[in-house]
Amino acid sequence: MAKTSTTTQGLRAAIERSGYYPALVAEAVEAAIGGEAIRSYLVHQETTFDANEVRRHVTVLVLTGNRFIVSHTDEQNADTTSPTPYATTSTESVKLGRISSVVVSRVVANPESYAPGTLPREVVLTIGWGAVARIDLEPAACGDPNCEADHGYTGSSTADDLSLRVSEAGDGPETVRQALAFAQSLSEATADPAH
Repeated sequence: MAKTSTTTQGLRAAIERSGYYPALVAEAVEAAIGGEAIRSYLVHQETTFDANEVRRHVTVLVLTGNRFIVSHTDEQNADTTSPTPYATTSTESVKLGRISSVVVSRVVANPESYAPGTLPREVVLTIGWGAVARIDLEPAACGDPNCEADHGYTGSSTADDLSLRVSEAGDGPETVRQALAFAQSLSEATADPAH
C-alpha cells in the first residue's frame, strides 16, 4: 500500500483514538517513517496496574517498503529525576531483512466448531530481529544418579524482541483484525526475496 493521505490519516486517527498523548506519539512515529510509504500499521494502547498506580503504554508498529518501525511511549510519575510527570517515547527502525521470525498465536473458543474466518478471541504477535534474546540456562546432568561431575550448563536462547497481545474482550474485535492484518503484511514482506 503506497503512502497516501488516506493511509497517513488512518495512522494518525488510530493514534488519536488511543487517547494517549497523540501529538507526542504521532510526531515520533512520523519522524521515524520519514517520507517512506506506509504499507500497514497497528496501534495498541495498554493499561497496566502497578501496585497502587495505573500506567498506560502505547505501541505503534509501522511497516514501510523497507523497514519495520516500532514506537513505544510510556508515562512516568514524578520521581527523583523529574518533579513532574513525564512520558518517554522511543522508536526503533529495523530493516526488513533483519526480521528473523514473525509468530502469530491465535486463541479460539470452541475449536471443535471453528469456522474459517472466525475472529480469534486473542492474538499474540511475536517478532524477532535479534536485538533482544532471552537465555535460559540450567545445570546439565548425566543419567547416572550417583555422578558428581560438573557437566556444565545447558539451555536455550529465544528471540524476544517484541511480543504484543490483543484480545477481543480487552481491545475490541477491530484491534484483533488489525493485528492479524498487520502480521500478515509483515510476514509477506519478510518473505519477499528483495529483503
